[in-house]
Amino acid sequence: MGMMELFLIAVGLSMDACAVAVCKGLGMTRVNRKQAVMIALFFGVFQGGMPLIGWALGTQFEQYIVSVDHWIALILLGLIGGNMIRESFGKEEEEAEMDAPLNYKELTLMAVATSIDALAVGVTLAFLRVNIVPAVSFIGVITFVMSLAGVYVGNFFGARYKKRAERLGGAILILMGLKIFLEHMGIIG
Repeated sequence: MGMMELFLIAVGLSMDACAVAVCKGLGMTRVNRKQAVMIALFFGVFQGGMPLIGWALGTQFEQYIVSVDHWIALILLGLIGGNMIRESFGKEEEEAEMDAPLNYKELTLMAVATSIDALAVGVTLAFLRVNIVPAVSFIGVITFVMSLAGVYVGNFFGARYKKRAERLGGAILILMGLKIFLEHMGIIG
């Protein structure tokens, strides 16, 4: 596998994480650099770690992983997105609450939900006898950069449109979960 193929895989895998990072940025009145880096770090580590786990598991568990990954992504992203939409209809929060500390439990769920497909990629990397350490490092770094940029992009738009942006972010998460589900069911290509 060449560098260009690996780059395209890394970018493809990072798109879900980037979209979720945009959603996280939507909820910030101003970007907190520490939080932005932490969000990007979570997504980068999980997106790099899942292919490593998939590679280590090899092909013996492939049929089990592929058969449920779309359900897990659908449920987790649906719950998180639905919660964002529900909260957007709540009473107006104070600005200090808007920039509350990160919820690491929620961040972990989002990182897992967006990186499950990378687990199956790891199994594929095992078939192709790819040197796994540079590959997962590259995937993690690309995801980190894309997610960090996503937080800033989301914040740029979120600071101006607040509630509508939060609803849109929730809807995007739900649609991403649905897209992953429909792709794995073979309904869409």
